[in-house]
Amino acid sequence: MSSLKDIFVSLKAAQIELAGMNRSQKDSALKSVINAIDSNRSNILNANQVDIEKARSAGMKESLVDRLVLNDKRIDSIIDAIEKVIFLDDPVGMVMAGWKTSEGLLIEQVKVPLGVAAIIYESRPNVTVEAFSLAYKAGCSILLRGSSSALESNKALVKAIKQGLENASGISLAIELADSGKRDEIDEILCARGFIDVVLPRGGGELIRRVTENAKIPVIETGEGNCHIFVDESADIPNAVDIIENAKLQRPGVCNAVETLLVHKNTLAALMPLLAARLAGKAELRCDERAMAAIGSQPGLQQMPGLVVKAATEQDWATEFLDYILAIKTVDSLGQAINHINTYNTKHSDAILTKDIRCAEEFCSRVDAACVYVNASTRFTDGGVFGFGGELGISTQKFHVRGPMGLDALTSLKYRISGSGQTRI
Repeated sequence: MSSLKDIFVSLKAAQIELAGMNRSQKDSALKSVINAIDSNRSNILNANQVDIEKARSAGMKESLVDRLVLNDKRIDSIIDAIEKVIFLDDPVGMVMAGWKTSEGLLIEQVKVPLGVAAIIYESRPNVTVEAFSLAYKAGCSILLRGSSSALESNKALVKAIKQGLENASGISLAIELADSGKRDEIDEILCARGFIDVVLPRGGGELIRRVTENAKIPVIETGEGNCHIFVDESADIPNAVDIIENAKLQRPGVCNAVETLLVHKNTLAALMPLLAARLAGKAELRCDERAMAAIGSQPGLQQMPGLVVKAATEQDWATEFLDYILAIKTVDSLGQAINHINTYNTKHSDAILTKDIRCAEEFCSRVDAACVYVNASTRFTDGGVFGFGGELGISTQKFHVRGPMGLDALTSLKYRISGSGQTRI
């Protein structure tokens, strides 16, 4: 690999070239990338197997190994995500607004590529392809810095992507992988003023804090998800159990999995025995005293095989477990639930289960999060599900972009002013 400084220079030059390409050229290159990934499927899966074996031998927990795994189904999903990006309108050059001034100047607000992006992320090799395809369509070059746990997978994917771009006369230098595996790579990326226009950290709290505290270039903060579900006293209890199970167990190692369940005091007796029975042998429950008592009030339930119930601690309310663990707290009112969420959440995704429209409206207006749900699982916070063809991550901040980040997140604005010889007096 060339030095990072050489890569920065190359990415900047490639982005200038890419910004001049039209939609047809970019889409043709992305179609060629699909063919290259498909034809290199066995190489990619073999490389991924090396990463998986290394992760397991290092003691990585299975919920996190799952984020690392590629298989034929997941490669099919990666290809499908690129196809969706191809289908999307090209935002570059889109005129968002236009008006004339009293001096006769025509002012147009036009979308342009954000420039050179860097993404620093953990595991999840699918991010490698999703980030590239969105960046390429938006006219941005991109530097990928994945975790060492996915290094071989990322190398194989980037090699296939570059092959696809070259086959279609695309710009293969618009994507690069920082692949030394050394931690000081991150520091060099974060200090690349004048070369990298934006950096996106995508991963756990430690990674995000490291980037936000040390970056000398703009940061879009993404990733950490301490997500909540509040079960209101009017909720449909059987449906609530289904939603909670999905939000916790479908993929516990991802950022939109639920971590804390808040239960209205009037719902405890009906909900907790059903939920405990459903999650027995599947997830550990960390309960406050009232939730634990509601489980214990059911004869024989605490002796159910596989049921693990522990006393919750204050730290549990602030923890993104990324594991088969669910913290459960009892609340006396909607307002108390909202205050708890706004105290402990990471501004990612929070949900209310209720039949009361006024409670739903108050929850949605007062909870400070990128995504708020009514009667649905938090697992739907995803760029692909939202129709973006993939995502760069879930932005949990408020400037520039919030929530799942698609093509628009990699664009900025330029003002194009047309006159007929005007001078300012």
